[in-house]
Amino acid sequence: MGYSRPTSALRSPVGLSYAVVALLSFVIVTDLFSVFASVNLRGVVGPLPGDRFEVFADEDLEGADALIATAGGLQTIGLLATAALFIIWFHRVRLNAGVFAPDLQSRGAGWATGGWFIPIGNLWIPRGVAGDIWVASRQDPYGTLKKEKKEKGEKGESQAVLNAWWTAWILSQLINGVASRQYDDAKTAEALRTAANAFIVTDLVDIVAALLAILVVRRLTRMQSVKAVRGPQEVAV
Repeated sequence: MGYSRPTSALRSPVGLSYAVVALLSFVIVTDLFSVFASVNLRGVVGPLPGDRFEVFADEDLEGADALIATAGGLQTIGLLATAALFIIWFHRVRLNAGVFAPDLQSRGAGWATGGWFIPIGNLWIPRGVAGDIWVASRQDPYGTLKKEKKEKGEKGESQAVLNAWWTAWILSQLINGVASRQYDDAKTAEALRTAANAFIVTDLVDIVAALLAILVVRRLTRMQSVKAVRGPQEVAV
């Protein structure tokens, strides 16, 4: 897509960021509910002897399965709503980055939306776009103040939280895929316990990813807001 032309004016991402953070908080709540549902499933299938469904009361197993299904439904609703609004916010900050430093954007603004829907490519394209946005949103995107900041012992606008968020997000998606297959294929109590454990792990990782996403949204929104108000000058971080 090449470089995109800068927009005529900056648009504040603040309002969108509040909505995204609220939805990410909802995602965390649904993940916690899913952890509860998985722990409940473990309580139904273990540590009773045997490995057949018949050793458990039908109503208990059906109740645990219904709770898992409810948690999964709530998580799907939360994911879809959050993804939609997050992508809108992401596109907004990408457009602003095109105003701040268009020559530092390796992909056009369309990739901020389309990159999420490309199979396999969505494992790294959005992260690349996010990195370019982060650089452009810094007070000193071209690094002219790097030496001076280092001499002062000040911390730079590190992308560590961005890297941590993306790693946690990818891990949560991979583990969730494995856990879902294990649960669908479970024929024994042991298999159900294994699937429940996998669900717990993926939910905990997803909670970490959501918390890190909140930090990314807040930090990047703040960076752009400060830069828009103060202009390209050095600010304490």
